[in-house]
Amino acid sequence: MNENYNNSLAENKVLILYTLNTIKREITNSDLFKIISAINNMNYFYFSDILGDLVNSKLIYSYTKDDNEQEFLEITSQGKESLELTLDLLPGIIKLKADHAFEQQLIDIAEEQAITAEFIPESETDYTVKCKIVENNKTVFELKTFAGSNEHAKHIADNWKNNANIIYPQILSLLNTDYKTTHT
Repeated sequence: MNENYNNSLAENKVLILYTLNTIKREITNSDLFKIISAINNMNYFYFSDILGDLVNSKLIYSYTKDDNEQEFLEITSQGKESLELTLDLLPGIIKLKADHAFEQQLIDIAEEQAITAEFIPESETDYTVKCKIVENNKTVFELKTFAGSNEHAKHIADNWKNNANIIYPQILSLLNTDYKTTHT
């Protein structure tokens, strides 16, 4: 049984390295988990344990950017070397499943990341609502506003998530309007 556990552990480490190497871009910890769990049905605690080992071994680099609170991951050159030496530990069926899962999972992740909204309680009745559009892990639009109740904050956040494709162009149009010449 111990040998099976060790084989499974090694296989899952290689799977994570293989995934990061194949993606060839930074990815958040939570998005990597979504991809890995879709491929190998791994639970979050086991994933976190393995990921911690890979980061401690300097096979994966973990960092945060600017004011972004999310943890980003990249495979290191040492990780790439290790992957080359251990890739044969990953069964062909898992590689095939991984290769097919990447495309759809990355599309889903990109869509999830593109439009976000959150509301943060400032007091019992005051909320700050933050609406964002993120592309390639860069915030291209961000709007913060005040809401006087939880319901109002939730309504604004939900409206943004469901209608950002309509609201965003309208805001840009308003911001680009020259009011001195059109409203005199």
